[in-house]
Amino acid sequence: MISSPPSSNARRLFGEELETRLDEVLFASHSHRSATDIALGLEALTRSQQERVLHWAAVAAGTYAEIGYQIAAFAPKAFPLLDDAGFDAWVLAGLDAYDRHGGRAAMDLLRDLEGFCAGRDGLRPLARLSEIEARLTRFIHGLSGRPLALAAGAAAWTDTETIYLPTEQESQPEAGANRRLYKVQAVILWAQTRFGSFGSTAVDLGQALAHWLDTEDQGRCLRWLSALESVRLEARIAFELPGLGAEIAAVRGPWPAALAALLPRLYQPQATLADTLALLPLCLLDGKDAPRLPHAVAIDPAAALRVRALRIERDMKTVSRAISALEASAGSAGRPEQAEQRMAAPAADDASQLALEGEALALPPEARKAALSLVQDLGEVPPECLVPADPGPWQPTHLDSAGKRGGEDLVGHREADHRYDEWDYRRRAYRKNWCHLFESDVAPGDPAYVSGVKLRHAGLIKQIRKRFEMLRGEDRMLGRQPDGEEVDLDAVVDAIADRRGGLEPSPRLFSRRVRNQRSLAAMFMIDMSGSTKGWVNEAERESLVMLCEAIESLGDAYAIYGFSGWTRTRSDIYRIKRFEEAYDDAVRARIAAVEAKDYTRMGVAIRHLTRLLLREPARHRLLVTLSDGRPDDFGDEYRGHYGIEDTRRALQEAHEQGVKSYCITIDRHGADYLAHMYGAARFTVLDDVKKLPLKIADIYRRLSS
Repeated sequence: MISSPPSSNARRLFGEELETRLDEVLFASHSHRSATDIALGLEALTRSQQERVLHWAAVAAGTYAEIGYQIAAFAPKAFPLLDDAGFDAWVLAGLDAYDRHGGRAAMDLLRDLEGFCAGRDGLRPLARLSEIEARLTRFIHGLSGRPLALAAGAAAWTDTETIYLPTEQESQPEAGANRRLYKVQAVILWAQTRFGSFGSTAVDLGQALAHWLDTEDQGRCLRWLSALESVRLEARIAFELPGLGAEIAAVRGPWPAALAALLPRLYQPQATLADTLALLPLCLLDGKDAPRLPHAVAIDPAAALRVRALRIERDMKTVSRAISALEASAGSAGRPEQAEQRMAAPAADDASQLALEGEALALPPEARKAALSLVQDLGEVPPECLVPADPGPWQPTHLDSAGKRGGEDLVGHREADHRYDEWDYRRRAYRKNWCHLFESDVAPGDPAYVSGVKLRHAGLIKQIRKRFEMLRGEDRMLGRQPDGEEVDLDAVVDAIADRRGGLEPSPRLFSRRVRNQRSLAAMFMIDMSGSTKGWVNEAERESLVMLCEAIESLGDAYAIYGFSGWTRTRSDIYRIKRFEEAYDDAVRARIAAVEAKDYTRMGVAIRHLTRLLLREPARHRLLVTLSDGRPDDFGDEYRGHYGIEDTRRALQEAHEQGVKSYCITIDRHGADYLAHMYGAARFTVLDDVKKLPLKIADIYRRLSS
């Protein structure tokens, strides 16, 4: 991984030299002040190891400076445990953790060297509560509307006042997942106390479970209750806190089949405990046990309801005393023992006030906390439990009763249809599942558009179609056949010569005609980025009309997809024509609606369309890209060399799988980068967009003949 490794006998760098080199790559780290100590730690390494550390520190700092700092700081501890390849894998795992889960996850993985080594050896590292207890406690306090203690226990469960987690447990196979597993379990347990897993004024959990808890199926009942609540609670978390929801989904993995069938009912932001309890008997009656989730937590209704009842009683007394004090200060004639009967539940929109016989009373701080706790226990979510830090796309207050805003489904956030790796040339490695790809149909456009193009360009379409018809080829005459419609004169002459020479003549004296069979599938990848807006977009649409009209005469399998996107989390593929679709009115309407959208992240689009192309049963496969410029995306990372190298790698992947690729662009500077991406003979730069339809036809003929 080192571009110019030093010879084995090169002298080691001294501390001052190392510090100077570190200064060049770690200047952006807020921990840069400790570079001297890091340099002293690296002095004991060999020169080759020192260069490896400096190389990776520089690469990592390009992503996040603090990762570079951690790599250099932990290198003296890492090399006794890892060889060179292992060290590279450790660094890449840290960068991958940053890509997936952020800086904290990367720091945790890099520090957990023993866990990483265990994962490489095929062992499942142990997760220890003591390593993250302090940090996790602060995190849970930040989430909660009331204090929730954290303690060690035999299993992960909560009594609604304390979250119990095991002292240690096996984490997921992925290195560095130990802390994340604890965090996800704690979040699910917190959600049980916030989103009414233990009942409300509308649902009595103890009464609902009374029948099942008195039978031999008690354990199975509680396991099913836990699994169903995990589905419901994850939906609520993903809806209000999408980042946490995504983290839970990453730990959970694919839904078990038994739970996947229940998602339409439970994975909804408006689902309540009543929905869970309605499904519970159906799950229990089939006799099967509940599927085990990777982040499974237990439910102990008896203990939780007992603690909850005591807390409700305590909070009611606190609020009652506050009301009595308010009555006394106001000169009310009411008696304290009557206060509880006369008070109404705190309003969900302002738990600092409480209605008393039609009048709003402001509660003191201690009573206000008790009122907030009551609101939560009685089935309402306190408004001050958790408030988003800033405005975002998830605004629950703007949703209708179906959990939608403006007709758009916002249950959590839409899961990507596909995820693809992306090549990072600086790391010389892929960023795993980095690009989120969404596939959708182009909405139909003007149904009369294609007819208008055919009318305006009837002569040009006829010319292009004639060129394509030449590709069908004439019937071929196969000579020297044992039978056929005609005599093969060349074979007869050779047979006569053989007989005169005393040789046995060949009986293959006939010829017959056979029809040429084409076996080709073509994928047209259309740039729908914002830079195509205007005359470029119009030229693309007209070219597609002429192309379809011409290819239809060949009978080749072909598909048309558009691509655009906005950062790596929103790469869009637009279906215009699938391979199995006929060139009908629906396809024509989609061509009419092709329009400019966002940016040009090409690598992920090439990988996805290559996958679709490889499914076609054809001997020859073509991928033709129609674009107006170089790879680009929002932000500074993808545009420039990074995007060009990722696109080049995607094209190399396609070539290795037998796909021929070609690019047609109207970017006058395209020759500067297209030769590097596609190869010198696999691109065309047009100086006049009016030539586009005819040029596409000529290129297709050349590639497919």
